[in-house]
Amino acid sequence: MNIVVCLKQTFDTEAKISLDAGGKIDCKGVSLIMNPYDEFAVEEGLRLKESAGGEVTVISVGPGSAQDALRQALAMGADKAVLVDTGDAELDEYATATVLAKAIEDVGYDIILGGFRAIDDGSAQVAGRVAEILNLPVVNVVTELEVADGRAKATREIEGGSEVVEVPLPAVITAQKGLNEPRYPSMKGIMKAKKKPMDKKTLADLGLDGQVAAKVKALSYTLPEPRKAGKVIPGEAAEAAAELAKLLREEAKVI
Repeated sequence: MNIVVCLKQTFDTEAKISLDAGGKIDCKGVSLIMNPYDEFAVEEGLRLKESAGGEVTVISVGPGSAQDALRQALAMGADKAVLVDTGDAELDEYATATVLAKAIEDVGYDIILGGFRAIDDGSAQVAGRVAEILNLPVVNVVTELEVADGRAKATREIEGGSEVVEVPLPAVITAQKGLNEPRYPSMKGIMKAKKKPMDKKTLADLGLDGQVAAKVKALSYTLPEPRKAGKVIPGEAAEAAAELAKLLREEAKVI
């Protein structure tokens, strides 16, 4: 089975984000990690490989630094990696999905896995767009997956509960927290990852040079307002409660 996992390198969830002089997000000194939802996808791909055989290929589209996230996936147990290095180009979900779909076509696939969203932009669009381009069924926000006899049976979250969806392979499946518990790369895995193949491509290698451009562009970025200091209301309980109610009504305007 050819298992393809799409992953993205994102800011660490603990990173402190700031803007540079040009008003753009300053990446200097910020730790980068594999998108946490993509970790679930990598783990599920490895489990499918262990149960059904085959190989796991991890693919990322973005700057050259994304190879660090790919190496992590290789250390976890993936067999090979593909990095489409787009340099400093600004890609939206449309452009990213177009490049990913082309790279995936070149690799070959029986099932495509990915996180249901990235924690940096939260758009949850790329996997669905890839499925549309490749004309494949897609099941989103999956918390349980069974693959057998050329079909995938997935349990996914819906409002107020869950539903079970069955689709023929090949298909695109996006992972939600709870699907599994991602493994930590072992020292042996980290050493092996250094020798595993990583195919680095450019847009020109895929025949897309000059053919892919973002349709959506961020015009400006703003940081949230700093959290205001809390207030301590002195006095007896009854008096403090009355003052609190007054502040909530007149100042905070929440009641």
